[in-house]
Amino acid sequence: MSLRFPLLLSLWVLAGCATAPPAPAPAHSDALWRLIQRDCRGDPAPHGACLQVETAADRRDVLVKDAHGDYQFLLMPLDKVSGIESPTLYRSGAPNYFAAAWQARSRTERALRQPLPRSVASLALNSPHGRSQHQLHIHVDCLRADVMQALDAHAAALGTAWAPLPVLLRGHRYQARLLPGAELRANPLNLLAYDLSGVDRVGDWSLLVAGREDVHGGPGFILLATQLDPATGNDASAEELQDHACAVLTGADATLERVR
Repeated sequence: MSLRFPLLLSLWVLAGCATAPPAPAPAHSDALWRLIQRDCRGDPAPHGACLQVETAADRRDVLVKDAHGDYQFLLMPLDKVSGIESPTLYRSGAPNYFAAAWQARSRTERALRQPLPRSVASLALNSPHGRSQHQLHIHVDCLRADVMQALDAHAAALGTAWAPLPVLLRGHRYQARLLPGAELRANPLNLLAYDLSGVDRVGDWSLLVAGREDVHGGPGFILLATQLDPATGNDASAEELQDHACAVLTGADATLERVR
């Protein structure tokens, strides 16, 4: 649903919820923003393709179903925010959209009709070089099985500071760090921008948050960040680490790649 390629934005509400006709396929990079204006605002809201709208004092976000895969959802700001490169994300008091997206993983679990283990759940935010839509959208879905295996093999060597992961993921170099805690009380975007990329260069990076059962003796997360590198074909789209078929749980014959 992201990337700089033609986007599949036919969205629907899950079976068991109120259904709505699919939204038309987008022709422009503002298709997600148009959807928010159409289905997530006004009275009643949410309606159409919009599943949830939050307008609390500390968060303004919406949730929609992505048509690419049965288990993928998108958490987006209710307001206009272009993406990971937007300076508003790094101001004091900015909403923690990743924390809201982590809560939304219950939608993926409901779609799976089985428990979603913490170590399978993931959140991905692509760079402007590797997306088609210029409205911030966090992909909520499952990790690829091979990525889970790589993290299992190297998690013990990770710490709470960014360091290169010893192996490539999908052929690309990633920086990794641990984040203890059951919930995302620390904003992963701030950890990326202020501890690794720099706020002025954060638009060259993509970020994935993977759930982890054991981080310093309790639940936590592994944060993975990759930087744009045209020489290696890396467009900084950490969504490449997700499997929209969730084969590790569904037994699908193959992973479902991001749209190209």
